[in-house]
Amino acid sequence: MQGPQARVAVVIPAFNEEETVGGVVAAARTLTPEVVVASDGSSDGTARAAREAGARVVELTENAGKGPALKAALEATDAEYVVMLDADLVGLTREHLERLLAPVVAGELDMAIGVFEGGSFASDWGNKLTPHLSGQRACRRDWLLGVPHLGEERWPEPPITHHLKTTGARWDYVELGQVRQVLKETKRGFWRGARARTKMYADLLTYRRRRKRGERGDS
Repeated sequence: MQGPQARVAVVIPAFNEEETVGGVVAAARTLTPEVVVASDGSSDGTARAAREAGARVVELTENAGKGPALKAALEATDAEYVVMLDADLVGLTREHLERLLAPVVAGELDMAIGVFEGGSFASDWGNKLTPHLSGQRACRRDWLLGVPHLGEERWPEPPITHHLKTTGARWDYVELGQVRQVLKETKRGFWRGARARTKMYADLLTYRRRRKRGERGDS
């Protein structure tokens, strides 16, 4: 897939994902040696685990959010195409990455968005309810860097979705069979995980309202 005209990097924003980030990096490196992990102010061994797995690591000093971490990872490479991955995936293979990337490199899509299928009930269910919030994507790097407010929002998926719609970009969903995410409730304990999930969805679902308010200059 990667000829001289198709340089690809995998970019992985990560916050306290030392248990899984190494496996994600290892899978990514079956596609390309250029894997960049942005550790978003992690307080655990995320950066170490990513380096040991072969990634280049950018370390943010504070937990600024997935959006700033994603932008930092994008700025650490000049590859033509990027595959964006979450750091808490399980079951990822080269075949999944090639399936996600192929329609973009072929010029058929501006962005491919990965959705889970058959990984686990909880992971599949959440992903299918809100597929537009998936963190698994492939596109041209310059397109992604052109998304307004990408590095300002804690979660980058809403501004990416808005940019897809307003620019008339060609995009579609790609099934990623047998891939799942480790749920926040599993990683952090039920109540802490549930609070983190609630806050995440509150941020995600209020994006447009907050941006409109900001454009008007409302307090």
